[in-house]
Amino acid sequence: MKNVHVGINVTNLEASVGFYEKIFEMEPVKVKPDYAKFLLEKPGLNFTLNVRDEVKGNQVGHFGFQVGSKEEVLYHKERLEKEGFFAREETDTTCCYALQDKFWVTDPDGNEWEFFFTKADRDSNDSSACC
Repeated sequence: MKNVHVGINVTNLEASVGFYEKIFEMEPVKVKPDYAKFLLEKPGLNFTLNVRDEVKGNQVGHFGFQVGSKEEVLYHKERLEKEGFFAREETDTTCCYALQDKFWVTDPDGNEWEFFFTKADRDSNDSSACC
């Protein structure tokens, strides 16, 4: 496999391109009136299945970037806050059966993105809604 593909629907291409340029730290490789494409060499994909009692509407829970250290989490948080994003931070939280440090940002259409570092695996979750 060469690349993992994730396509999301957006309501405002210009606002979404601006958001993702800051998130990915790069410009899109292609922009058309109704389309934009970013090609990232890194990261790989961490894909999870999260069981819920009921699913309606959009089937995506959230997107995220797993990073290699707490320092990397803080780097991206500070970088995006300087770009004007509100970052909701969680430290030493047990989520998705792992002890994590993370923060969240939201794109113009309400899709949540987390940047997280996994410190250790856990046998339980603190919250079923965390991931």
